[in-house]
Formats: sequence, C-alpha cells, structure tokens
Amino acid sequence: MQTCGNMQFAEGAEIPYLVFPHLAATGLLRHAFSTRRGGVSEAEYSSLNLGLHVGDSRDNVIANRRRFCTALGADLDDLVAARQEHTDNIAVVTPAERGRGACDQATALPATDALITGTAGIVLAVFSADCVPVLLLDPRRKVIGLVHAGWRGTVAGIAARTLRMMAAVFGTDPRDCLAGIGPSIGPCCYTVDLPVVQPLRERFDYWEELVRPAGPGQWQLDLWEANRRQLLDSGLAAANVVIGEACTSCRSDLFFSHRAAAGRTGRMAAAAVLF
Repeated sequence: MQTCGNMQFAEGAEIPYLVFPHLAATGLLRHAFSTRRGGVSEAEYSSLNLGLHVGDSRDNVIANRRRFCTALGADLDDLVAARQEHTDNIAVVTPAERGRGACDQATALPATDALITGTAGIVLAVFSADCVPVLLLDPRRKVIGLVHAGWRGTVAGIAARTLRMMAAVFGTDPRDCLAGIGPSIGPCCYTVDLPVVQPLRERFDYWEELVRPAGPGQWQLDLWEANRRQLLDSGLAAANVVIGEACTSCRSDLFFSHRAAAGRTGRMAAAAVLF
C-alpha cells in the first residue's frame, strides 16, 4: 500500500486521498485528507482545489468537491463547512446544519475553525494549505471533531478547546480519544519571526521545545508538536496521537502550500463522517 509519512493512500479511491490507519481501523468513520491531484481546476489551482474563497472558478470548485465527496462515499449535500478565520470558535454540528457551506461561502458557519458532531452521515470538512488539520475521534461515544489550526489557532489552544467542547456536549473522555495530525507545513519549512514566537512563549511553558533558531530573529516552528502536546496535555495517550509527517511545503507537487506558492494557491480538505 502506498504511503505518505505516517498516512496511507486509500485503496481503490476514485481520486487520491490519505487516511490514518489507526482511525480507519476503528470501523466507525470514513475520513480523508485530500491532495492537489484528481480535479478539474487549472493553473495555480491545479487540480483538486476545494477552496471557494481563493479566486478559482466556483464551477470548478463545486465539481472538485463533488468528486471528493464521491470518493469518500458521501454526498456533497451532506457536507458542512465554515468560514475559517483563525479563531478558536467551535461549532456543534447537528442535522439542522447539513449542507451549510457545501456549495457557497454565504451559508458556511461564520467565523469558526473547529467542528464537532455525534450525528452519523454528516460530513465535517476543514480546508487548508499549510495550516494544521487535526481529526479527533471518540470511539466510545462515537463523536468526531475536525480542527483547523494555524499558528494563531494553535496558540489559542483550539485543539484542546475542541476536546473540552466534546466533553461538555457529548461526555467525551479524552483518554478514550484518537487523533490524527494531517498534512501541513512542517518544522523543516515553517520559518517565523518574533511576532509569532512571542505569543508562543506566553502560552506554552515548553515553547523552546517547539522551535529551533534559524538566524537572527528567526525560528523554525513545529506546529505538529505544538498540537500534539496540547492533545497529550488534554489527556490523550501518546500512542493514540499520530502525526502524519507530510509537509505541504516540501511536497508542493502533492499538496497545496500557501507559503511555497507565495500566497496564490488552492486548498485541500480534511473530512470525516461517522457511519
């Protein structure tokens, strides 16, 4: 089976997408981390751009989203998405939200960067092109969460906040949970300056473990480890948190990367649906 980092390409899928074996093995959900391959978009958006907000043709994006959902064994009408604004806001998705944001930005959940649901058949989706997608599964209570964590969301603790919301709404015990940290910019490529490092210092006692010097006023930041540590501190077992180790900037042939493309590029999706 073809692999990418600690993930595997889904076998027999109509378009290429990646899964975490430890999540797939539960048999409780279908999930997918898309690549940039298998769509109809052109030029800088080539080819499976799933973002409606980046300047690509809407018709192309909808066609791509339909392809992606079909490959996942779902319908586009079942997808729920948000207008991601690097907040720490979390939405509880119920059947009433089914289809919001699937085909347009106007109906997307406003100013939200994490989604949770306990309803089978609803496809949660977050979009990224360097930011960290985090998929959470509570196999005991059959609840999923999807998190979009850029550096601002990471500093705000959105992954940990999502777990707390799952606990408050569904009774989730983090000790039961599994997590996958999907394709995103890795510490190899994510150079940041003091305006990013300073809030990191203020938020995390272990901030020095998340960065390494990269020149005067520059550091390499490990968003993967920052989010992993949040999950461990929230109660997840280390063995249950898997980092995909797929850098979007290193592999801009396979993934969209905002940084590698100097800001003009498409978006991948991380999606999950409970059986």
